[in-house]
Amino acid sequence: MTYAELAAAARGNIGPHCRACAVCDGRACAGVMPGPGDKGVGHVAHRNWEAWQGLHVNMDTLHASFSADTRTTVLGRELSLPVMIGPVGDVQRHYGEKYDTVGYNRCVLEAAAGEGTLAWTGDGLDASIMAEACGLIASLGGRGVPTVKPWDEKTLDAKLNQALAARPAALAMDIDAAGLPFLRGQEPPAGAKSAVQVARIVERCHEARVPFVLKGVMTPAAALRAAEAGVDAIVVSNHGGRVLDGTPSTAEVLPRIVEAAGDRVEVLVDGGVRSGLDVFRVLALGAHACLVCRPFVVAAFGGGADGVRSYLAQLRDELSDAMEMCGTPTVADITREALWS
Repeated sequence: MTYAELAAAARGNIGPHCRACAVCDGRACAGVMPGPGDKGVGHVAHRNWEAWQGLHVNMDTLHASFSADTRTTVLGRELSLPVMIGPVGDVQRHYGEKYDTVGYNRCVLEAAAGEGTLAWTGDGLDASIMAEACGLIASLGGRGVPTVKPWDEKTLDAKLNQALAARPAALAMDIDAAGLPFLRGQEPPAGAKSAVQVARIVERCHEARVPFVLKGVMTPAAALRAAEAGVDAIVVSNHGGRVLDGTPSTAEVLPRIVEAAGDRVEVLVDGGVRSGLDVFRVLALGAHACLVCRPFVVAAFGGGADGVRSYLAQLRDELSDAMEMCGTPTVADITREALWS
């Protein structure tokens, strides 16, 4: 099934906050929280999507015939395509009753592993969300990335123990989640973390031989501080507009962050990536890979694990088509020269 077909199948099974739009561009759910929308006036999620559409690619078919190779290596793991499934913390709160968080995580983790990539799992006020996600990742031989919120020290310590015991492909923290309105003033508390605090988390992960990823980096200066703290990768992310209104799109800030990071950390990105052509644009701007989140929830509600696998296959086929039409046989061949300017 195509994504449009999966979205159509999801309508009636999802909501009331998510409309399962045929194109997940952030307009129909603008400002809807709880739900998949963004904060304030609700322009950031749409701006993320729109920015990718504004990047035009250079078509070049004057080359020898080849079959595009979409494989890449991220955090020491070979992936079948440079796309991973982004984390969702509380599926029922934001999307509807069809899946509880355990059921959703099982769906995307198994589907991603079956397609040769990774799913990331979320976290939330309910401690069982992280505990059950880590149990699922452990049962899959570590094929997943648990994402922890920036909790207080005591809560964070317990959650790191759970996550590292699962021997995951990596462990992530969405540090920008400190701005989520439904975490403000709650128990346990969440808040900003200094570079020194992040470095301590990195040390714990490295002692367990697990890479650490910091998600929510939006400036070159923050990328440099993350690198100095020893993180293995960063995710350029504005949390889909859910933590702060008025931010630039991730596509707008990505090139300068890639330049600042150099080869010190792997740079990933999320926000508005919806097609294989968007993935091509991500790579052309210098990111190693991307995360896609909201559409995979729709795919799961519309078609279960088969729906998730179908959407991954669609992204891979679209990326392959763009590579062949732009004369880039491998992912490594996709550079800034592939973009028109």
